[in-house]
Amino acid sequence: MNNTQQSPMPTPPQVITTKDMLYLKDALSWELLALKKFHHLAQQVNDPEMKQALDNAGRMHQNHYQRLLSHLQVNNNAAMANVPSPNQNQQH
Repeated sequence: MNNTQQSPMPTPPQVITTKDMLYLKDALSWELLALKKFHHLAQQVNDPEMKQALDNAGRMHQNHYQRLLSHLQVNNNAAMANVPSPNQNQQH
């Protein structure tokens, strides 16, 4: 087993592939579901500390959702226009 860890990417890529888009769509769905569940649970409890902990967890998932969404707000067509095609490298 290889125990090397991959370091996180400092900034997201400018181009979003179809596969990336599907991953992001799934992640957005999971974050939204978690947000809704924590909000619902927070409404059901009477203990103020538990309510606050559940609200905090819901806000964390809302923040994750917003961060993911911000990565999707790019002009993907313009970014793709700047990516060299494989054929351009073969002309030299």
